[in-house]
Amino acid sequence: MRSEANGVIGLVLAAGQARRFGADKRLARLSDGHGVLETTLRVAASVFSELVLVLRSDDQLSDYRLPPNVRVVHAARAEHGMGASLADGVTAIHAQPARAIAVLLGDMPWISTATLAQLAQAATEDGIVQPCHMGRPGHPVLFGRQFWPQLRALDGDKGGSALIARHPTAHVLINVTDPGSHLDVDVPSDLASAPEPAGFHTPASP
Repeated sequence: MRSEANGVIGLVLAAGQARRFGADKRLARLSDGHGVLETTLRVAASVFSELVLVLRSDDQLSDYRLPPNVRVVHAARAEHGMGASLADGVTAIHAQPARAIAVLLGDMPWISTATLAQLAQAATEDGIVQPCHMGRPGHPVLFGRQFWPQLRALDGDKGGSALIARHPTAHVLINVTDPGSHLDVDVPSDLASAPEPAGFHTPASP
């Protein structure tokens, strides 16, 4: 599926504090025994040939099972919120040649590879692409290169939603059949209650 994602960089945000979860949810185990962040990365890595992971400055890489060739960015302003982490991540890659970035959340391991490939194929330099399942917008959101300077200027806890509101004509919703575009891990009970969407598979461990 990587051929559909040529020119799109996957940017995985995993620098949050996870206060509602009560522990480091990135290391929490899903029903198949794989970690939340580990699975998110493996799914994304099977689609995006360029994958960047944004972590906090005090995170230890040895704690996470990272797929090969994942570039790690430590967000210096992670404590300011998701918007600041996103800005730090985009700043670290802004010089790379790509038409768009796919902003993925590290606690959403159930998004299907087919959805990621479909979104990447629709990405343009001047568009903002987002999946929509049963009338509800989801994740990830793909921002064309035109919007990277505005992403780099973000701060605080507000992410890319402000850009979507500011540029409604550039915003394109792609209908998908993937409930995983909505499913995230906020509290421990989410680990057991979230169903696996049709067509989802966890790539095998190396």
